[in-house]
This record gives sequence, C-alpha cells and structure tokens, in this order.
Amino acid sequence: MTVTFIKRQKERARQQRNQDKQLKREERKREKAERPAHVDGGVDPDIAHIVPGPQAPLEY
Repeated sequence: MTVTFIKRQKERARQQRNQDKQLKREERKREKAERPAHVDGGVDPDIAHIVPGPQAPLEY
C-alpha cells in the first residue's frame, strides 16, 4: 500500500467518526427537547425524600 492510500483511508475514517459524533449530538439534542422539563409539582422524584442539613446517625 502506498502512503497516499493509507492517508486517504485515515482521512475517510476520521470523517466518518466526526459524522457519527455529529449524528449522536443531534439525536441527544432531539431527545433532550422531547423530555418534559420537570415532573408535576416541580420536584424531582429521585431527590424528593432527601432532607437538607445534618443527617441522623445510622443505627447498627
């Protein structure tokens, strides 16, 4: 194989990776836009039960 051919292969692979990355970015952007901003009541269910401040000691 010649150096020119190898360079051409590398360039095509780089362009393909960049195109794949761009498609993934656009897909994530669309998914983010389709997601609801907040759950009803404005409270994230993952952190709804967390109380700020000092926590009670663990009982063994």
